Amino acid sequence: MTKTMKIYEIMELLPHRYPFLLVDRVESINDDLTEIVAYKNVTANEPQFTGHFPGAPVMPGVLIIEAMAQACAMLAFARMGGERDPEKLFYFASIDNARFKRVVIPGDQLRFECTFLREKLGMIKMHCDATVDGQLAACADMMCSYRSPK
Repeated sequence: MTKTMKIYEIMELLPHRYPFLLVDRVESINDDLTEIVAYKNVTANEPQFTGHFPGAPVMPGVLIIEAMAQACAMLAFARMGGERDPEKLFYFASIDNARFKRVVIPGDQLRFECTFLREKLGMIKMHCDATVDGQLAACADMMCSYRSPK
């Protein structure tokens, strides 16, 4: 199964909206729902580039991590049958082994390769690599929980 998703399908699952919706396309989700490949197109008109850094725009590492987490959430939704409970949200529980290896600038396309590691007691752990043109830009192990904000 190669499940692709366009932006409108992504918006049905992720509650984020501009400027915080950071996944533009899902290229594939493998048959056993353990891996996803997704993309974010980095453009110069995004608001963070006016201040980070003027004259030398660099995508902040925290936004790269957030984009990776959103890609992981898309995989988690696929594992849950492809639907979102409107009363629940994914929340970070931990971010481990985060590394930043390459700057990301406007014009780059981030490719996220996320892998499901395990689920236990309502916590989901995944690993994600973010690359640009085949070069590792960032990687991290992330754990999240899916629960009501109340």
